[in-house]
Amino acid sequence: MISKSLGFGIWGTGIIAEFHALALKQIPNAKLIAAYNRTPEKGLQFCQKHQISFAETPEALLKNPAIDIVCICTASGNHLEPALACAQAGKHIAIEKPLEVTLPRCNQITQACNQAGVILGGILPRRFGHGAVALKKAIQEGRFGQITLASALIPWWRSQEYYDSAAWRGTKKLDGGGALMNQGIHTIDLLQWMLGPVKRVSATLGTVAHKNIEVEDIATGWIEFNNGARATIAGTTTCWSQNGLPAEIRIHGTTGSAILLDDKLVTFEFKESQPSDKNLISQATQGAGANDPRAIDYIWHKTNLEEIIHAVRENKKPSIDGVEGRKAVELILALYQSAQNNGVPLNL
Repeated sequence: MISKSLGFGIWGTGIIAEFHALALKQIPNAKLIAAYNRTPEKGLQFCQKHQISFAETPEALLKNPAIDIVCICTASGNHLEPALACAQAGKHIAIEKPLEVTLPRCNQITQACNQAGVILGGILPRRFGHGAVALKKAIQEGRFGQITLASALIPWWRSQEYYDSAAWRGTKKLDGGGALMNQGIHTIDLLQWMLGPVKRVSATLGTVAHKNIEVEDIATGWIEFNNGARATIAGTTTCWSQNGLPAEIRIHGTTGSAILLDDKLVTFEFKESQPSDKNLISQATQGAGANDPRAIDYIWHKTNLEEIIHAVRENKKPSIDGVEGRKAVELILALYQSAQNNGVPLNL
């Protein structure tokens, strides 16, 4: 049986909207219908490129009966208002990371979707990579024994021109934060997704290599998880490299160790090995989006969107709903609060 095609709209046509458009073209029975941008020139250019209709107003986008799901691709601190409008119009939502930049705004989005009976799907595409899925599975199966030590490292680079390219970049109101909230959130989300609830955190922040921004370009800290594991964390946009350096997650325990570089498992060793373990090990490559956000592969977005589509068809919550999307935001905000208190540990 062939499923009815679902129509998509995009609200906001910046860099990240390109990933949604490219991903949707590869998904059977999904069709990108129209897009809206508050700057008509940018919206028209995007729509012409992807051969879709340009919605001159948000109302025009939301009144289009062919659109079932709206991808919200606006600035991070401008997700709430579009999400509320979509929910009120009865449109399902796929919302880019972060869900929002404060917990009350995250809560409002989830509550509005629940009240309207629409599906809310978060876009955290690195959860869908083969390496990340294999690592999560090994943790769930207890193959690491007692997990003791972990780390998240995001040694990325953003030029001054990147921050200067849009007035909202580097602002607390619309970016929500810097190296952690904007660039590091994918890796931080993976860490908390794999290791579970957090007990307490400590962090320090700084702005050392960029001008005229309100947010951090470097952050370091530590996390203590409820399961007893300790993790170090370091994220920055100050590490220049010719080809970009991969984001890294390390998981170590009493019976196993793993290193994930972007989505490639370069170490996957256990006291009790399995024949398939060696097949999961890959060669390290340059960082995905480490120097240029446009260089990230849209395939992760494709898998993420496919799961949201399945949730809409089955009328059930996707694996990344409002509650799950909120978790990384809560953790990052806790790290920020500790840093504001001169690194004093903060209990969660």
